Parts: sequence; structure tokens; C-alpha cells
Amino acid sequence: MNLAIATTVDAPLDETVARTREALAAQGFGVLTEIDMAATLKTKIGAEIEDYVILGACNPPLAHSAVTAERQIGLLLPCNVVVRADTTAPGRTIVEAMNPQLMVTVVDNPDLVAVADEATAKLTAAVTSLSSDS
Repeated sequence: MNLAIATTVDAPLDETVARTREALAAQGFGVLTEIDMAATLKTKIGAEIEDYVILGACNPPLAHSAVTAERQIGLLLPCNVVVRADTTAPGRTIVEAMNPQLMVTVVDNPDLVAVADEATAKLTAAVTSLSSDS
């Protein structure tokens, strides 16, 4: 099983972050948090990495279903989506969403299978749409 649902976008990071937010919204996800990892690491420990943003995405109906099935699943929410500069190709960006199927492997609860399947389908649609818009 893959850790991520991923694509590469031929666009700079800022444009790709905006497009990723739109693609997530089209699938019912809101972005609850945005973490600029490059800026945070530079400020906190002086480390430098490529532009790297983590979006904490949440689809409220799916989150409700997941928490109803398994209260501790909140430890794995929201769904993280990473948007990062491709260090091998300037002007290109990588988008990676956590594969929701991992929830099922971490938490042995069959009630989560349908939730993970739906979340996977929605995140896959969002991520896939980014590469077709390029």
C-alpha cells in the first residue's frame, strides 16, 4: 500500500497550493490548517529545506463517520496534504495526500473501511485533477 496519493504539477508552489485548496474544496474538504514547514524550520532551528507546505484537510461528513466508528481516529485527522517544490525540476511542484487506507491498517475496525474508501476516492479525485489541469 502506498503511503501517499501523489502527482506532480508543472506550476510553482504558490499556484499549486491555491489549486490544491480548490481541488480539495470541490471534493468537500476544507483546509483547517496550513503549515509552512520551510519557514518554521528556518525560524525555529535555522534549517533550510525546499518550499514545503502542509495543508490539514477535513471533510466534515467523513470525519464525523470516522469518529463515530472509532473515537481515537481523531489522532489521524485531519488528512494531511503536502505541497512541496520538486527539487529536481524548478517550477514543478509535488502534491501528496495521505492515503486514508492507512487508517484501516492502523486501526483494526471494519466500520472504518467504507469511510476510508470514500475518503480515498475523494482525495484521489482532488489530486488527480491537479495533473489534468496542468
